[in-house]
Amino acid sequence: MIRILLVDDHAIVRSGYRRLLSAEPDFEVVGEAATVQEANALVQRVRPDVAVVDLSLKGSSGLEAIAGMMARLPPLRVLVLSMHDGAGHLVQALKAGAHGYLTKRSEPEEVIEGIRDVMRGRRVLSRDMQDAVPDEGDEALHDLKPREFELLRLLVHGESVQDIATVMHLSPKTVLNYLTSIRQKLNADNDFKLMHLAARSGLVDFGAALPA
Repeated sequence: MIRILLVDDHAIVRSGYRRLLSAEPDFEVVGEAATVQEANALVQRVRPDVAVVDLSLKGSSGLEAIAGMMARLPPLRVLVLSMHDGAGHLVQALKAGAHGYLTKRSEPEEVIEGIRDVMRGRRVLSRDMQDAVPDEGDEALHDLKPREFELLRLLVHGESVQDIATVMHLSPKTVLNYLTSIRQKLNADNDFKLMHLAARSGLVDFGAALPA
């Protein structure tokens, strides 16, 4: 049996995954988590073979969940199942330790086979992510640490420094220090350049992010 942990902050989504996966004779869903903290606690208690992880979790990032679970259970295999289809998210997920990346547009059969494939030691990439390869000009963005990447994601989606501090459990001063470091790494001396780099990497819809 392949023991599976579901990590997604929407209960109705987890319920749908559970029904889908529990119908497979070689799958057993052994736990569900909605936050990074729950995921880290459960992975040690139920010791799954595979974690199916969303990247957008309440109060934190799925990237931190991946890194935390992998540190606590190194044999764990991780399959990302996310709405995000940009190269930036793909690169950061793989850097955090994920073994595969599917989008939520993937067919159910693709998810099922993706779980089996990561258990076989294969790298899994959904069909709609085949073109999401790193752009040579955006290497600096891909080199951001997971926490820096998540902070940038929140910034370009319009969150204030105070909001980012609350969500990421940081002080506003620490957030500002992170932003200074991010700007230096990306050679971006203003927020427009940050937005442009984020759009090129699929982190945000550039057209939708700017006011009309």
